[in-house]
Amino acid sequence: MMTKGKVILGIAVVAVLIQFIPYGRDYINPPVVKEPQWDSMQTKVLFDKACANCHSNKTTYPWYSKVAPISWLVAHDVEEGREHLNVSMWGLQKRNKGDEAAEELREGEMPPFYYLPTHPEAKLTQNETKQFILGLEKTFGSEEKHDKD
Repeated sequence: MMTKGKVILGIAVVAVLIQFIPYGRDYINPPVVKEPQWDSMQTKVLFDKACANCHSNKTTYPWYSKVAPISWLVAHDVEEGREHLNVSMWGLQKRNKGDEAAEELREGEMPPFYYLPTHPEAKLTQNETKQFILGLEKTFGSEEKHDKD
């Protein structure tokens, strides 16, 4: 039978060992190649405030993003976010889902609920959200419009 001390020691050993897994440690932002033509500076400011950490090449990595297993989640979220929408590579990716941005914001899917506690600056007011949705639709178009085409 394991004692409480052995369990704690085992957890501590695993916590130290996972720090040597290299995934989630390469925090070099690629260069910004091309950005979209924003409809207004306000839309860009709101995008930078709420979305740019995962949807651009201007990610700011907090201190805890260097500690596994949190580093793995951060790396995965940034990779996934850039894959779907990366405003720093505008027009150069196979599919930039800009037309879905307003809808995801409207439905509360973005930013993800688990992002907001550690990034309170990304929490938009109701008025900012309304302005941002309109700005995203003007900048990227809307999903409904693209579906009709």
